[in-house]
Amino acid sequence: MKTRFLSLDIFRGITLAMMILVNTSGNGEFTYAPLKHANWHGFTPTDLVFPSFLFMVGVAMRFAFKSFQFQLTPSLRNKIIKRTFLLFLINYIIFYFPFLDFSWENMRFLNVLPRIALSYCAISFIVLQVSEKWLTGINAGILLLYWIIMLLFGDHGAAFDLSTNAVRKLDLFLFGPSHLYHGDGIAFDPEGLLSTLPALSTCLFGYQVSLFLDKRKIDGKEVTFPLVSAGLGLVVLALIWDLAFPINKKLWSSSFVLLCAGIDFVLIALIYCWIEIKEKKLANTFFLVFGTNSILAYGISELLAIQLNKWQIAEGDGQTSASNWMYWHIFEPTLGKYNGSLAYAICFVLVCWSICYVFYRKKWFLKV
Repeated sequence: MKTRFLSLDIFRGITLAMMILVNTSGNGEFTYAPLKHANWHGFTPTDLVFPSFLFMVGVAMRFAFKSFQFQLTPSLRNKIIKRTFLLFLINYIIFYFPFLDFSWENMRFLNVLPRIALSYCAISFIVLQVSEKWLTGINAGILLLYWIIMLLFGDHGAAFDLSTNAVRKLDLFLFGPSHLYHGDGIAFDPEGLLSTLPALSTCLFGYQVSLFLDKRKIDGKEVTFPLVSAGLGLVVLALIWDLAFPINKKLWSSSFVLLCAGIDFVLIALIYCWIEIKEKKLANTFFLVFGTNSILAYGISELLAIQLNKWQIAEGDGQTSASNWMYWHIFEPTLGKYNGSLAYAICFVLVCWSICYVFYRKKWFLKV
């Protein structure tokens, strides 16, 4: 297997572009439904974005560990711990820069990058210490254990409700309400500590795909058919499990993990076959700019979005954020509410891409 394959970076670039697009609509009230997360139970295309990125973290692991012969050397152990720490640090820099209004009392400990960091760290040690033949069993065990915990510690008859689930209870106990996300009307973190457990499974599924590709010849049918078949099988299992443990992105339910993994199996099989086997192009340069510098792209997009929301502009007798001003004064009058909101998001993606393109041309890549 190559030390790296192009389709990985293409898929990651597509995921990053979609992540930025859905995170930065001009106006959340006027966003097309497929570009919104499901309110609670259910699934939209947007719900696939974060799991796909975490899935690709797992895929990339095998390439990263190849130079160490998959041995947990002191050097590799230190590298894993350092990367985990740096991902946490980058998260806090992104969300609290320039630290002028930083408040420890209201600091949100967990978020997207901390979830990636914890998943990366845990799965790294698992795959380096455990025989490959046990990985499927471990994956199944994680998902079943999470289901059992949710049933045991959530309120009886309401174990999967917003206010009474075990994820929220644990976060409230460990961190308190002031350190949690409040976007759903109450203190509940969609990147909670307990729901990071099934996120490990998402990452491990990615590693298992990479393991599969490592053991197959470069042949379209030998790669595509098994991955697509396995992916469709996971989707069917997810829909069955949904009857008992609803598909829910914010809880990262076990059925949600299977559904996203199944879709990602199919997507990576098709992209791998198209790029690596047929040697076709898929807007390669555009997506490679994001895919080869994913942490930088995510950091730029979040930092820019946060600063635009903080930057206040005079509006009538009061003030409004720069992002809100641009939407209502440029995009909405020109294209209408929904199309204007989408156009704002597309322009935001292109701005982030332009910044990352400078780094891409100079071959400057943020490594953590």
